[in-house]
Amino acid sequence: MTVCYNKLWKLLIDRKMKKKDLLEQSGISRGTLTKLNKDENVSTETLVRICAALNCDIADIVEIINTEN
Repeated sequence: MTVCYNKLWKLLIDRKMKKKDLLEQSGISRGTLTKLNKDENVSTETLVRICAALNCDIADIVEIINTEN
């Protein structure tokens, strides 16, 4: 299983926000943003901070994809 943050990027587009805006509003670091861009794991605390900044639920920004076939 792997994580995918495509929902987060779509949400930013829908709200006409840039990744820079997300950094400023959520207080996450550039390194964390890089991890998100690469669909790498980030802490739950980070996801909560993003959700608080965007006023959304965690399911609105991340999905788990089953890679086992």
